[in-house]
Amino acid sequence: MAHLLTVRANSYKDSIRLLEATRAVLGAPGVQWGWALMATPANLATLAQEGFSEGLGKAGANDLVVAVRAEDEARASAALETAMELLFGATAADGGEQQKAVPDLRAALAENADTNVAIVSVPGPFAALEAHKALSAGLHVLLFSDNVPLEDEIALKQRARALGLLVMGPGAGTAMLGGTGLAFANRVAAGPVGVVAAAGTGAQEVMSLLDRWGVGVSQVIGLGGRDLSPEVGGMMAEQAIRALDADPETQAILLVSKPPSPQVAARLLNLPRKPMVASLIGLRQPLPAPENVSVCNTLEQGAALTLQRLGHEQPDVVGDLPQQLERALSALAPTRTRLVGLYSGGTLCYEAMTIATEHVGPIHSNTPLDKRWTIEAATPASHVCLDLGEEEYTKGRPHPMIDTEARMGWLRKQASDPSVAAVLLDVVIGDGAHDDPAGVLAPAAAEVVRSGAAVVAYVLGTGRDPQGFAAQQRALREVGCIVTNSAARAALAACALVLREPRLVNLSLQRKFTAPQTHEIAGASAA
Repeated sequence: MAHLLTVRANSYKDSIRLLEATRAVLGAPGVQWGWALMATPANLATLAQEGFSEGLGKAGANDLVVAVRAEDEARASAALETAMELLFGATAADGGEQQKAVPDLRAALAENADTNVAIVSVPGPFAALEAHKALSAGLHVLLFSDNVPLEDEIALKQRARALGLLVMGPGAGTAMLGGTGLAFANRVAAGPVGVVAAAGTGAQEVMSLLDRWGVGVSQVIGLGGRDLSPEVGGMMAEQAIRALDADPETQAILLVSKPPSPQVAARLLNLPRKPMVASLIGLRQPLPAPENVSVCNTLEQGAALTLQRLGHEQPDVVGDLPQQLERALSALAPTRTRLVGLYSGGTLCYEAMTIATEHVGPIHSNTPLDKRWTIEAATPASHVCLDLGEEEYTKGRPHPMIDTEARMGWLRKQASDPSVAAVLLDVVIGDGAHDDPAGVLAPAAAEVVRSGAAVVAYVLGTGRDPQGFAAQQRALREVGCIVTNSAARAALAACALVLREPRLVNLSLQRKFTAPQTHEIAGASAA
């Protein structure tokens, strides 16, 4: 086994570039572990835990490190070379012309005077300064950085509003502007629906559902998870809704968020003149809305109601799912009663929990709906949903949308647990995601199926995505997974297995909201 690393002093790269380099290293032949990182104290501690304690010298937070563990030195060296070329070599611009990275915003604008959007992806404490520089240059901002202080977010958005610009974020992982996807995005047809989203994988889910159901998307404007909070007040949501309401290419607006504060909701729902659907995930009580606005509480229903507003036929979201469940139930032992969700998309995890708690009761999680339902409070009989993209699970490795193998151990663990009835699994494809996530996950999913449990999988993506939507679904079906047509339907399918009620998946999600629940809802942000 070979351990190699290289240090490039005073060579800052943002998190998006580091994620790209890490993905390239992990995909190199013979590599078992790899990471491109800035040498912060926390990252250096993780490197030491992985066996990289030598060769770092006095590396600090401004120094870049690439570390690789591979089968032999030749393969480790080749992986390092690939990563360094990706980080520091020339990149291909439109038309195939090679471009060198520029050192700062001023230089970038000098070379590309028509630029109107800046992506900021630096550590949270420094992100506001870079975002303010972009606003000063007259640019909209996609603020990919997280851990940005709330007061900085408020100040940025107040300034952007005064300038007539957008600050999308912080923690905005998905956007599509003028047909160009930014960060994690899916490839969709142009069309009449403008999406405004305070949830990254929530935006990906609705844009993909709309595309697969035959309706394209005009724009996807990310907001960051706190925008609709009482503190931020929906400043960018308002900017985005007004912009789409005035956009001649947009005929309907789809707003995606966790339930906002009542005051923010009252203002936003009364803004547009065009039809709008507000998909407020997990909403438990009705909100007053004008006739041109529909309110629902799942992503699937948000997309379906948008189709209805545009006069399109409603999609078949059930298909042969009851028959698939009947077959799975015939092989499910009576002792198997637990639901386990292993999610890469935080919004999909959150939606699954809001649906499942209505049918099977409390779901314990690292991002619980109720502060009493933590992982620490779970018993061997508890239902569990994990958001494996949260920081406690990504320390020392990339997000599971990029590093699919991060979920392999969790999947295999379920194969040895005789209490598990159903494992819920999301597979997110598109730009920025792993090249073949289903291919990596399928062997471990097969082990779970052979153990006697069911695996309910959902592929979030479109036929235009480079991984191939149909191929990803096929890889999962071939190993015995139950594959659904939406993330919400997957959650219902898992509940149906736990309850031995296959017809539950026929449930319409277009229904009256239940009465408000009395437990305290935790304020974890959706990814």
